Amino acid sequence: MAKDEITSEIIKEIGILSTSKSGWNREVNLVSWNHGNAKLDIRDWAPGHEKAGKGLSLTGEEVAVLKELLSDYDPYENEN
Repeated sequence: MAKDEITSEIIKEIGILSTSKSGWNREVNLVSWNHGNAKLDIRDWAPGHEKAGKGLSLTGEEVAVLKELLSDYDPYENEN
Protein backbone atom coordinates (compact mmCIF):
# COMPACT_ATOMS: atom_id res chain seq x y z
CA MET A 1 0.00 0.00 0.00
CA ALA A 2 1.38 3.41 -0.97
CA LYS A 3 1.91 5.85 1.89
CA ASP A 4 -0.74 8.28 0.58
CA GLU A 5 -3.27 5.57 -0.34
CA ILE A 6 -6.60 5.85 1.44
CA THR A 7 -8.30 2.61 2.39
CA SER A 8 -11.94 2.04 3.23
CA GLU A 9 -13.96 -0.84 4.58
CA ILE A 10 -17.73 -0.67 4.64
CA ILE A 11 -18.61 -2.22 7.99
CA LYS A 12 -22.38 -1.94 7.56
CA GLU A 13 -24.54 -0.76 4.66
CA ILE A 14 -27.37 1.34 6.10
CA GLY A 15 -29.16 2.56 2.99
CA ILE A 16 -29.22 4.37 -0.34
CA LEU A 17 -30.46 7.97 -0.39
CA SER A 18 -30.52 8.38 -4.17
CA THR A 19 -29.06 7.09 -7.45
CA SER A 20 -27.62 9.35 -10.16
CA LYS A 21 -28.06 8.86 -13.90
CA SER A 22 -24.48 7.58 -14.03
CA GLY A 23 -25.39 4.75 -11.63
CA TRP A 24 -23.55 6.08 -8.58
CA ASN A 25 -25.46 5.81 -5.30
CA ARG A 26 -25.50 8.37 -2.50
CA GLU A 27 -25.26 6.02 0.46
CA VAL A 28 -25.32 6.02 4.25
CA ASN A 29 -22.90 3.43 5.65
CA LEU A 30 -20.67 2.70 8.61
CA VAL A 31 -17.17 2.97 7.16
CA SER A 32 -13.69 2.45 8.57
CA TRP A 33 -11.18 4.73 6.82
CA ASN A 34 -7.50 3.74 6.97
CA HIS A 35 -8.32 1.00 9.52
CA GLY A 36 -9.68 3.58 12.00
CA ASN A 37 -12.86 3.47 14.04
CA ALA A 38 -16.00 3.13 11.94
CA LYS A 39 -17.98 6.32 11.43
CA LEU A 40 -21.35 7.08 9.92
CA ASP A 41 -20.52 8.05 6.36
CA ILE A 42 -22.60 9.77 3.67
CA ARG A 43 -21.09 9.88 0.17
CA ASP A 44 -21.49 8.84 -3.45
CA TRP A 45 -20.23 5.39 -4.39
CA ALA A 46 -19.65 3.88 -7.82
CA PRO A 47 -21.38 0.59 -8.57
CA GLY A 48 -19.61 -2.19 -6.67
CA HIS A 49 -18.05 0.35 -4.29
CA GLU A 50 -14.83 0.44 -6.34
CA LYS A 51 -14.70 4.25 -6.18
CA ALA A 52 -15.99 6.83 -3.71
CA GLY A 53 -16.75 10.51 -4.14
CA LYS A 54 -16.30 13.23 -1.57
CA GLY A 55 -18.50 12.84 1.44
CA LEU A 56 -19.02 13.36 5.12
CA SER A 57 -18.04 11.12 8.04
CA LEU A 58 -19.58 11.64 11.47
CA THR A 59 -18.63 10.28 14.88
CA GLY A 60 -21.31 8.75 17.10
CA GLU A 61 -21.48 11.97 19.11
CA GLU A 62 -21.95 14.05 15.94
CA VAL A 63 -24.71 11.70 14.78
CA ALA A 64 -26.50 12.17 18.12
CA VAL A 65 -26.29 15.96 17.78
CA LEU A 66 -27.47 15.81 14.16
CA LYS A 67 -30.45 13.65 15.14
CA GLU A 68 -31.41 16.21 17.78
CA LEU A 69 -31.02 19.10 15.33
CA LEU A 70 -33.18 17.34 12.75
CA SER A 71 -35.87 16.16 15.17
CA ASP A 72 -38.02 19.25 14.54
CA TYR A 73 -36.89 19.90 10.96
CA ASP A 74 -39.58 19.62 8.29
CA PRO A 75 -37.94 19.14 4.87
CA TYR A 76 -41.18 20.06 3.11
CA GLU A 77 -41.79 23.29 5.03
CA ASN A 78 -40.28 25.66 2.44
CA GLU A 79 -41.21 23.86 -0.78
CA ASN A 80 -42.94 25.90 -3.45
